[in-house]
Amino acid sequence: MTDYLLLYSGGSMPETEEEQKTVMEAWNTWMGQLGSSLKDGGNPFTPATKTISADGSVSDGGGTASGYSIVSADSLDAATEMAKGCPVLQGGAQITVYETFAVM
Repeated sequence: MTDYLLLYSGGSMPETEEEQKTVMEAWNTWMGQLGSSLKDGGNPFTPATKTISADGSVSDGGGTASGYSIVSADSLDAATEMAKGCPVLQGGAQITVYETFAVM
């Protein structure tokens, strides 16, 4: 099994307490369905970002990532299928699935 990073980009956050409750229920259901394949449920990101360039310069902003999760799967296709059920898609976000590999 290989780990895959699900990087969420864009989307909207729930505006009311009722919407937040509904969204959290959807996340809990999705994560429960993943079972032991879910390695890290992740967290959402705030809009505060810094970008560091190769020359060491730092600038504000630089990305549209809004959160992440890490899953374990047999293949990139299998991880992609898992990602298709993620509730973040209901809020208009996109998911990019990255295959990771162990360095040490």
